Parts: sequence; C-alpha cells; structure tokens
Amino acid sequence: MPERISRDLSRRAAEVAVRVAELLETLCSEEAGGESVAFLRDWAAGAAQRAAAAPGARPPADTPLDRLVHRFGLGSLETDLVLFAGLPDEHEGLARTFRTMNPGGAPHPSVGLAGLLTDCAARTAARGGVRAQAPDRVALRRLLHEGPAVRAGVLALTGDGPFHERSLTLADGLWEALHGHPAWPAALEEADPGPPVAGLDGWLELPETVRAVAALRSRAPRILLVGARDETVGLSRCAALARAAGLGLLAARTSPEDPRAMGLLGLHAAVRDAVPLLVVAAPAGGAAGPVTPAVARIPGPLLVCAAPGTVRPGPHRPVLAVPVGPIGTADRRTAWRAALPEAPEHAPELAARHPLDPALTAQVALDVHSRAALAPGAQEDGGGPDVSGAIRARAGALLPPGVDLVAPLARWPRLVLGGEADGQLRDAVARLRHQALVLDDWRLREAARAARGVRLLLTGPPGTGKSLAAEVLATEAGRDLLVVDGSELVSKYIGETEKNLAACFEVAERTQAVFLLDEADALFAARTEVSEANDRFANMETAYLLQRLDRFDGLAVLTTNLRQNIDAAFIRRMDFVVEFPLPDEAGRYRMWELHLPRALLHADVDLAGLAQHYPVPGGWIRNAAIGAAFRAADDGGAVRQGHLVDAMRREYGKAARPFPGEPAGPAGAGADRRAARALDPAYDFPAPANGRRTQKESS
Repeated sequence: MPERISRDLSRRAAEVAVRVAELLETLCSEEAGGESVAFLRDWAAGAAQRAAAAPGARPPADTPLDRLVHRFGLGSLETDLVLFAGLPDEHEGLARTFRTMNPGGAPHPSVGLAGLLTDCAARTAARGGVRAQAPDRVALRRLLHEGPAVRAGVLALTGDGPFHERSLTLADGLWEALHGHPAWPAALEEADPGPPVAGLDGWLELPETVRAVAALRSRAPRILLVGARDETVGLSRCAALARAAGLGLLAARTSPEDPRAMGLLGLHAAVRDAVPLLVVAAPAGGAAGPVTPAVARIPGPLLVCAAPGTVRPGPHRPVLAVPVGPIGTADRRTAWRAALPEAPEHAPELAARHPLDPALTAQVALDVHSRAALAPGAQEDGGGPDVSGAIRARAGALLPPGVDLVAPLARWPRLVLGGEADGQLRDAVARLRHQALVLDDWRLREAARAARGVRLLLTGPPGTGKSLAAEVLATEAGRDLLVVDGSELVSKYIGETEKNLAACFEVAERTQAVFLLDEADALFAARTEVSEANDRFANMETAYLLQRLDRFDGLAVLTTNLRQNIDAAFIRRMDFVVEFPLPDEAGRYRMWELHLPRALLHADVDLAGLAQHYPVPGGWIRNAAIGAAFRAADDGGAVRQGHLVDAMRREYGKAARPFPGEPAGPAGAGADRRAARALDPAYDFPAPANGRRTQKESS
C-alpha cells in the first residue's frame, strides 16, 4: 500500500511537471529551455509509466494527499500548488531545473512561475469557453496570503525579495509524509505511547471516557486534557482513547506556545489520519507557570498529555478533562494476566501486592521477561516471577535525593515484640494483603467509605525497634522499603519541602513500596497559632502532608520518639498507633541470642545475667554485640563476658548514663543456662534481687 501511495503521488506531480514543460516551451527558445523541457517531459513520462505498470495500478481510495485536501478544505488550485511546491523533492534534476528558473537561485519554484502557470491555465480555459471558472493572478495572490493552505502552514513563502520572486515551499517533512512515509519535522520530537495494554476495560466504560471517545470520533475542534503525573500512564490512556475511537495517534513533544510547531503537529496528524497528541513535560524546577497551547492551526480534536497544573487551555475551544482513574481490582488482575501469561495463577496475588497502573504493569513485565531470559529459573520465593526486583530496578534511577529503595530481609522472628504491639503489626500486614477483597469484592469502599492504604505511627524511645519493625512489615507484605531521610526533605525555601515530599510519595506509589518516614515529628509537628510568617508556612506544610497522606493507597509507616509533638490530625488519620516500650528481661535475653550466634561465645558468657543486669533498649544490645565481636576478633578468640561488659559500658557512656557495673554470677553460668534451656524449653530465669519473677521469652 505505501508503494501504491508513493507512485500515485509521483503520477499526480508528473501532470504538473508537464504543464511546467509546456510553459517553458511557450516562453523560452529551444536553446534556452530545451534541456529543461526535455528533462521535465522524460521524468513525467517515466513517473506515469511506473504508476501504470505497478501491481494494482488503480489509485488508492484514500491517500495522504486526499486527506490533506479534505481536512483543510483545499481547492483545485491550492492542490496544484502543493504538487508544484513538492516537485523539487521528487528528483534532484527537478530541484536543479527550478534553481535555474528561480530569481534568487533557490531550488524551489517561485511565485512568479506559479503566476505564469495560472495565466497559462486561464488562457487555456478561455479558449475552451470557461473563462469565468478559470483562476487568475488575483485568486493566486489571495490564496498565497490568506488561503487555507497558507493558514494551516501547508504552503509557505520564503525569501526576502519582491512577492513574485519569493519561493513557494511546503511544510517541513510534508512531501515525505504525502508519500506515506513516517517523516518527522525538526520542530517535533516523537513520543512513543507504547503498545496497547490490557486492564483498561473498566476505565473505558466510565462516563468521562465514553464522552472523550465520542469527541474524537466527531472530529470537531476540542481539547481533550489527560492529566497524569506519570507520563507513561498518560500516554497509555491517550493510546487507549484513540484505539477505542478507531483512529491512529501521532504523539509528539514540541513547544505548545509555538503556532508553527503546533501547526506541524496537526498537519502531520491529518495526512496520517491520526489524532494529534501533544505531550507537555513539567517545567524544569517548577518555576514556570502553565502554558496555553496554540491550537489555531489544528483542524480537529487535540489530545494533551500533561501533569496537572502545567497546561491552561485557551478560551476559544471547548475543553474535556479525562481522568486517568480509577482502575479496579479486576482490571489490575487482567493486566497482570496479560503481562505475564506464563503465570496466570499469580495474577490475583500480584494485583494485591503490586497494584500498579496497567501501563506500568506492562513495563515491569518487559523487565521480568528480560531478567528471566538472562537467568532462566531465577524466581521469587514461592516460584513466582521476580516482580519486586524489576520494580526496584526501574525505580532506582528516579529516586529523589534523600530517598533509598531497599529490599528488606528481616522477618517476624527478628522482631522481639509481644502483646498488643505485635498483634497490631500483623493486623496491618493482613489489612494490606486483603485490601482488594474487602474494599472491592466486598464493596466496603462504597458501603463504609473506607479508604485505601494503611497508615501506622510507631512511637517509643530510641532503639526500641521501630525502624526494624518497618523492615519486617515490608518483608511480610512482599514489598520493597522506601526509606526517606527527613533532613534531606526539609528546605528553608517556601514550597520546597512540600515538593520534595510529593516526589517521595510519587515514587512510593509508582513502586508500591512501604513508605518509611523516620523521625516524623520534625515534619508532622502540631500546628500552632500564627504569630509570624514562619508559623503560617509551617502550618501550610502540615496541612499539605495531611492531604497527601490521605491520598496514599499503600503502606505508610511514620516513626517518632516524641508522640506528644505529633499533630492531633495525624493521629486521627492513623489506622494503627503502635507503642514500642523498652524490652523486658525476657525480650532482652532474646535479643542477645539473636545478635550473638552461640558458636561465637566463650563459655564464660552469661547472656541471662546481661539481660537481667542491663535494662536497655534493643539498639544498645545490637551495638554492644557488634562492638564485642570486633574486640574478640582483635584478641584472636571467642566473644567473652568481658568484651560484652566493656561494650555495654561504652553504650552507657554514649548516653551519659551511670554504668551499673558488671553482672554478678559465677563463670560458666552462661553455659549452664544454655544447657538448661536446651533440655527444657520452658526454662525460666532466676528471680531478680527484688524477688519479682520475669516473663518468659516471647517469640
């Protein structure tokens, strides 16, 4: 089909070339114009012969030139002018011929030559008795100043000489596009919407989406604004709209406020029978305001893919806003089944664990298949595809400063926490796991107006395991952990803190990672009465964070050592507020065992005595265990009781607290207690000096 289109265009251009040859025969002597006339006639005859001899010699029913004429309402004279201006791009000999006839030496036909052709056509029509219908120079001048082809940018006059000495040219890349080739002018940067994705059936049935598809089919001038913070998602939605309307899509990045560039977008979309799609990037640094696209040269609907707040439509065209969501659980499952057809049984679990947009699901699937091809058999625990690793790899290059995306490893046994706190953490993971079932399948989202996402506030003294708990939650939920450094987010410049946090939330939503914000009281402090400008801006930051936390549909974990400093509105929005107390003696003993493998311990180590004598948080125990191990390595032997006591003395010194001394007990007591515990798992600790029995070890 493209070859037939190209040969048909050459045939129609050849007819104009014959008219130029006839004109030269009339105006020039054989010596002056004989060579040019002979070349024009030979080339035209060859083009007509090739078109006639081509398979399926009948002209195509709908060519790019036909679309151009129909879409912009071009008359016969303007159509001939388009073919006339395109001749130099048909053959290098034609460009050389026009160069010899152009007063400025340009390889394009001049306006004067077009006028001579018009005069010739008028005389021919007059001899045939149809003078009233023949175009003349007055009509030519009007068309070249205000005709549809000039207004649309199809034709342009170049050069600085008098009107008739100026050159007649076509829009950049138009002649190749009329040949059926995907030519791109320099002012347009191609944007790839990607292949169609599954999982958008429910979205296409929304009233706003149905209205947008009808708007595209109508071909009436409109702006359809698809606002998406993620360009990949926005492009995917635009592709789905065009496909539903039965139309092609021409997506490009260009200057929205440049009429010429926007005209090229509409022009190239018209000849390809496609919908023009303008992709507007967010302004660098966020300093520039919204832009207003110059749409005067675009004859029909225009799709605009832009982040919210970056585009302000003008007043002269109707605007239709197209939301990018919501995407239901059933569609997410469909997207995962289509993206990973080799593992359809994992689709429900993946949709619950990684509720990505279908466009992002397709991207992740590409990475999963690539990784599987490079390392066959490499899978996640449980035999599923390595989706988490693919998500982590894509997100790594997009992380803002102060944000780390890590693969968590800690599981429940590493977390020494019993009672109500342990139960709340397990309930939080269960809520995230069954979110799709309860909210969507059981319809509690509508019935009880339940919000998506899980929000936890972990409070307690330093070193009690709040950060470790966040890692455990991420591991048990099967997600990565997004660790946010609050000190990197806070800025003295107005609005910068909110912008930095917004970037963090966007990464968390894109990766579906557990969002961990340590020391949250620095950002979520209680609002105060406004007594100076700083108070007002601090309150604005808090209000923004409240709203952003409400919209987050993943697992957000906030930690603080000072619960009393947290704004009450944040406390109300938390699904779980988990208190982390200092560990009891049984908990401390368990921590000593977790951090010090038995194979490293000397027989004189008394872990039970250490747990009883030093009532410290788990962070101190971890530091002391590591410090003692390095001391033992330097001494060339196992970890001894003295190493542990010295390490604990340093922990007390760091905290400026009085050191309680060494624990009492005979040498070898640690080995005796370990042996007793091995024989009897219910072995309890000896009563402390005050006679109070301690709790048994918690799992």
